[in-house]
Amino acid sequence: LASIPSADRPRLVLSTLSGKRVKISNIRSKEDNPGLRDFEASFIRLLDKVTNGSRIEINQTGSVLFYQPGLLQGGSVEHDCNTQRSIGYYLEALLMLAPFMKTSLKATLRGVTNDPIDPTVDVLKSTALPLMKKFGIDGEGFDLKVVKRGMAPGGGGEVVFTCPVRRTIRPVQLMDPGKIKRIRGVAYSVRVSPQMANRIVESARGVLNQFIPDIYIYTDHMKGANSGKSPGFGLTLVAETLNGFFLSAEMSSTPQGQGDPMLPEDLGRNCAKLLLEEVHRGGCVDSSNQSLALLLMTLGQQDVSKVLLGPLSPYTIEFLRHIRDFFQIMFKVEVRKPLEDERKGGDKVLMTCVGVGYSNINKSLK
Repeated sequence: LASIPSADRPRLVLSTLSGKRVKISNIRSKEDNPGLRDFEASFIRLLDKVTNGSRIEINQTGSVLFYQPGLLQGGSVEHDCNTQRSIGYYLEALLMLAPFMKTSLKATLRGVTNDPIDPTVDVLKSTALPLMKKFGIDGEGFDLKVVKRGMAPGGGGEVVFTCPVRRTIRPVQLMDPGKIKRIRGVAYSVRVSPQMANRIVESARGVLNQFIPDIYIYTDHMKGANSGKSPGFGLTLVAETLNGFFLSAEMSSTPQGQGDPMLPEDLGRNCAKLLLEEVHRGGCVDSSNQSLALLLMTLGQQDVSKVLLGPLSPYTIEFLRHIRDFFQIMFKVEVRKPLEDERKGGDKVLMTCVGVGYSNINKSLK
């Protein structure tokens, strides 16, 4: 995810939560085309929409950004996301901020819903939302709807994210994921033959049926105005464990006009293998949501939180450094090697911390 050097999303999010101002300089200052990219400027605009009284200064070349966060406002927000990155890029940050708004958030985001770089909206819906529920963030209006799909590069998709506000986050002990009990998925296709989705399902099942019988992959073929502007297809797989944790994997077809096209059979097979890889890594949170889990642990009440993760991704390690800078919270990291005879996959990491007792500073909620 964060292989692309960017005007750090995590730093801006943590800055907004902690109220500490941040200055990021030398943004791509050595490149021919220095400064902020359009999608980053669009992200900063989104932050500006959900907060009240933020001060943002950017120099002429766009290589220095100064951000003084305001108060998280919430309410109804509409945003056209830049099509260079998918809506997932913007949504990941909103997921982190939404529970601490003044009024509950209803965000309508338009743009690319599924692309090969960022987590797609389907994956966030099926893994990030259940994860947040574990921390006590749920209620009537906690939902993510895909109204229209839009594939890269044209976009034209639309999602609606609603989230209630929370006073505090409860500490968690997520230690034992348990075995995988079922696999669910969505194979989607837009502006291509609806048969594509069925071909993806066939090949993915071919791999996964060897391990577990309870597999159901929905096919989702959107047509007409709901199908966005570009053709494409893809697959999202989610494995659910006995104790209600979710591990996910996903793949999208190569965007139109950007490299070799991909056969739906290969896509299905590779995505299934990615899911098996994710299950091997294991833990209670999959690799794409590690940073969200760690942030919610940091912000929990002043009590001990523990989460068992698979190997930490480079993005997560960077995120831990940012948490240390903004909240002065250090995690205790214990590597747990599975025993020889246990078939529990790769090495696990047990992360422990004491929350900062962050509470929503807006007026006491009913």
